[in-house]
Amino acid sequence: MAGPPVQTIPRDPALFYWILFPITVVMILTGVLRHYATILLATTPKKQSLPELREQRSLARGMNLRNNSSVISRAAFNIRKDYLVQNYKDGTFLKDPENRGKPQGNPMTDPAAMEGMMGMMKGNMAMMIPQTLIMGWINAFFAGFVIMKLPFPLTLRFKSMLQSGVMTRDLDVRWVSSLSWYFLNLFGLQSVFIFILGDDNAANQMAQQMAQMNPGANNMFQPGQDPDKAFLAEVENLEVIEHEYILDGVEDRILTNAK
Repeated sequence: MAGPPVQTIPRDPALFYWILFPITVVMILTGVLRHYATILLATTPKKQSLPELREQRSLARGMNLRNNSSVISRAAFNIRKDYLVQNYKDGTFLKDPENRGKPQGNPMTDPAAMEGMMGMMKGNMAMMIPQTLIMGWINAFFAGFVIMKLPFPLTLRFKSMLQSGVMTRDLDVRWVSSLSWYFLNLFGLQSVFIFILGDDNAANQMAQQMAQMNPGANNMFQPGQDPDKAFLAEVENLEVIEHEYILDGVEDRILTNAK
């Protein structure tokens, strides 16, 4: 029994040199430029005072105790837990204990918060401006071109992802349009950027978007957040945790496995 006919499209081989290859090279060069532009636009981190560091590290200490409680004995866990809970309640670790219980000020008047917002805006500009220019360039010169065919079969769910800008319902899903090739490069060049710029690079589009979604990942307290409330919330988390030591009954488990 004969199989389904193979769909073939007469395609000029020059499309590889004039569309596919230029888009790939431009995307790589744009990622490299975005990496160095991000470095140039980045502001020097402001040196934190000792009370500020103690406030942040103290909250992180409670989180680490909860996450790694199973690797220390119950007695060691209870000693650390009682110490942290008591100091959290007393406000010992607060940077400004005299402001405890007072409403937080407007974060827009905080120079550190404004500096963080400016840094976020610079990151958005370094990400969005090149992306807009390249997409406009592709739409102006390469819109509607089918440039390559994938060598493996795909389901119809990939059609909208691989054939953007090509309004042909009966076209085989393995054919890739020029605009879709741009999107594939946008999210698929991470290994190339790691090879060129190293692991800690600012060229990856996905990493940039994740950083924009979570701008406070490197800071324990968001602008306008009350540290005292964060400490009291951590007190509740520590008090309800059930400690289980991973070495409890280890002798019996070893003897059982040895039989």
